[in-house]
Amino acid sequence: MFCPKCGQQQASEETRFCSRCGLPLGVISETVAQGGFLPQLAEVGKKKPFFNKKNGVVFSVFWIMFFLLIMTPLWGILDIDKMAGASAIIGIFGGIMWMIGALVFLPSSKQNQGSWNESSQAPPHGLYGHGQRGALPPQQSQPVSSYVPAAGGWRAPDTGEFANPGSVTDNTTKLLKRED
Repeated sequence: MFCPKCGQQQASEETRFCSRCGLPLGVISETVAQGGFLPQLAEVGKKKPFFNKKNGVVFSVFWIMFFLLIMTPLWGILDIDKMAGASAIIGIFGGIMWMIGALVFLPSSKQNQGSWNESSQAPPHGLYGHGQRGALPPQQSQPVSSYVPAAGGWRAPDTGEFANPGSVTDNTTKLLKRED
């Protein structure tokens, strides 16, 4: 695969970022694999329905507050006691009925995160590549002896031979002698 930004050929199709410019290639490989379409973006443009559970519950609370705090005192001030009692009953029971109806019949206000659920085999693909790519590499073990210097010197990593490291004070002393 080639980077669409700089044209650098990538070593593997599983490469997540371009080695030259750093462009995230996970999205591009996902788009190519899906035929130019990202299923995660299908839900982005959709609007939530206005009549949902959250709005229904909010409406029922406002219904109760309106009838109990505004209409009942208004009818009481106008000296119409039967209307004051009726508005209190309508406010309480009507609000409860609205709330029950909203919770039972209206759709949820949360958008679904795609069609993936817990029973499916694989998790959904993220916007930046496949789900398994972010996993840690398998555990590796190295013997402690590779980190500990051998007796009498250090082991050179490329040849395996023993080499005595130079002292920091020796190098500093040599530099001071040169300046004098």
